[in-house]
Order: sequence, then C-alpha cells, then structure tokens
Amino acid sequence: MALNIKQTAVAGTMESSDVMVTVKPAEGQGLVIHLQSNVLTTFGDQIRATVQEVFSDFGIRDAEVFLVDKGAIDCVIRARVQAAICRASGEGFNWKGEDK
Repeated sequence: MALNIKQTAVAGTMESSDVMVTVKPAEGQGLVIHLQSNVLTTFGDQIRATVQEVFSDFGIRDAEVFLVDKGAIDCVIRARVQAAICRASGEGFNWKGEDK
C-alpha cells in the first residue's frame, strides 16, 4: 500500500541526538531531500540513504523532506521520518497497510 503526502507534517525535536523532520507534498518532483547536520561530512550519505529507504518502504516517490540533524543515530532518523510520513499522509500510524 503506497501512501500519499497530503499535507506538511513535522516529527522530532532540535534536542541533541535527535532530528527534526519536515515532510511536504511535492507532486511530480520526485524525492527532494534537504539536510542540515553537524555531522554532514561524515554521515550525510548514510542519512540520505536512510531517508530514501523509508520513503521507498512506504511507496512514496514524490515529497520534499527537510532534516535538521543534531547527531541522531540511524534508528532515530528512521523513526522520525516514519512518523512525519504517517502524519503527512493523514493515515496516522497505519503504515504498510496494517490495521489501526
């Protein structure tokens, strides 16, 4: 089940070891990732790969994503992106077709 991004949504905080993720609709533009991170040089490619993988898991091809990373580990990035997608799709946490 593919989800659609219907509205702007945010997940996460600006606290240390967290990431703030904002997801916006971007019909026909593909997946556009804007990343600001204090570890961009070292982990930027891995963060982008994680974001792309989560969007692929949801079957989403078009979205604009803004990440402000404060040193979050991979599982935190993944969880924040998932939460933002669920909120932006209007599906809550009913992701991957599971019952609410």
